[in-house]
Amino acid sequence: MLRYLKREYSALKPFVIISLSYLLFTTTDGAVRMIVLLHAYHLGFTAWQTAVMFTLYEVAGVVTNLLAGLMGARWGIKSTLLTGLTLQLCGIGMLFGWQDAWAANGEVTKGIVFATAAQMLCGVAKDLTKLGGKTVTKLVTPDERESRLFKVVSFITGFKNSMKGVGYFIGAAALTFNYYFALGILVLLVLAAMPWAVVGLSNQLGRARKENIKLSVLFKQAYNVNVLSVARFFLFGSRDMWFEVPLPFFLRDAVHGFGWERVAVGAVLAGFIIMYGQVQSWTPQLVLQPLKQSPANKYVELLWNGLLCVAPAFLAVMFLCTPIFVERQLQAMAGVLLPGLLLYCVLFAVNSSVHSFLIVKYADGNKVAMNVGFYYMANAMGRLTGTLVSGALYTFGGSSVVYGLGWCFVASVGFAAASTAVTVLLRDDSGGLRCGSKLTLVQ
Repeated sequence: MLRYLKREYSALKPFVIISLSYLLFTTTDGAVRMIVLLHAYHLGFTAWQTAVMFTLYEVAGVVTNLLAGLMGARWGIKSTLLTGLTLQLCGIGMLFGWQDAWAANGEVTKGIVFATAAQMLCGVAKDLTKLGGKTVTKLVTPDERESRLFKVVSFITGFKNSMKGVGYFIGAAALTFNYYFALGILVLLVLAAMPWAVVGLSNQLGRARKENIKLSVLFKQAYNVNVLSVARFFLFGSRDMWFEVPLPFFLRDAVHGFGWERVAVGAVLAGFIIMYGQVQSWTPQLVLQPLKQSPANKYVELLWNGLLCVAPAFLAVMFLCTPIFVERQLQAMAGVLLPGLLLYCVLFAVNSSVHSFLIVKYADGNKVAMNVGFYYMANAMGRLTGTLVSGALYTFGGSSVVYGLGWCFVASVGFAAASTAVTVLLRDDSGGLRCGSKLTLVQ
């Protein structure tokens, strides 16, 4: 019995340490994004200019996810985790030098370049840290325990997103007190995550058995990993077509939007992310198991991906084809936008939960860091595309930002539909598709 407990403790120890470090880091990741976004709005930057500030954050994610997989396979998850935490400190520290006078004195370009460079460091940090949080679940769960793996992956991924939502609120709330005070809180959170990783993780965790790993190997992924990666590109592009920049700008806009204060905007975005995280955490138990769809497969993802198209389609119609938003009917606007966001949140959370499980399921145990890194490279590319296109559509997409946001939702529908179409190509037909105990859609 004692030997069994020691074995279980040894297996779960890295999971606990990496998960806690990952969750603390994620809180700062959400907070720093909210601080930069709301501070940029306060200084008078446009949605397009703000979207550009996040460009290198996402580009860094594309490159870092590739190299992080290689680093993790060669040097272990401990190295990638500590490097990520250190770079997050550097990125936050750099933001202390962002000068308000740059916007006031017409030096807008200098402000954009400076904020973009700081966000690049944070983008590299995020994906190096995320690698450990995503791969450790595979390393501590036996291959034959897929149901358990699904629950573990969904819980840690969902709880991570909830903590990111908490970070959104912390960032917005602290910013109302003082910009530098808000950044100081984030520095303390990152520092709190570092000691446990230093003393508690093995240097061998996550390393591939073969040492002669070449960069070219990263592009030689299994078929299902490649297909799921493309689907992931469109899935997250669909969300970031409206969420990251246009939505908070619209909520803050006192002329065409709601004119809410920073704390209220932070609360809405935090609520979205927290609910998304919680639904994601409990998807296996509360959604898929009652529907007899667990563990998930290709058909389960097809169903939920197709349903995801409904929410942005509804919002696009309401923005572009009704007078509610053009005439700024505030009560009706809230009655349309908030339920639409809620519906998208739930459907997107189920999709994300299934995706997070499938990539870990399809990953090769000896190359899990490289497989997951490649997959999240596609995720970062989708976010980059969504952020840039949404900033352009919101700023230039019509005679007012109402039409701009409406076209953002149209683009979101297109990306969700593309993700559904790509998912059809997965080779994972076992298990079929059921909707409850009495309805079988696919044998």
